[in-house]
Amino acid sequence: MARDNLTKYTLSYDDRKETWTLTNDKTDRTVKTFDTKAEAIQGGVLEQAVGKEGGSVKIQKLDGKYQEERTYPRSKDPTSSKG
Repeated sequence: MARDNLTKYTLSYDDRKETWTLTNDKTDRTVKTFDTKAEAIQGGVLEQAVGKEGGSVKIQKLDGKYQEERTYPRSKDPTSSKG
């Protein structure tokens, strides 16, 4: 399955709420919030938040630049990607 067919999400810092927010890129709706970035990226938490359908999560740094992108479940990661 191509990455283009996956639901896309972004994990970013919300300055107003002082939390990390996982947002669906298409609907711009918040899926889940976290107190810290470490809490969000620790073992399996993002995968659970994305759900059974899976998706691609872009993780931002505090400055807004992208740190990395993860695909859940891993089996949906295209073979041509470096990750």
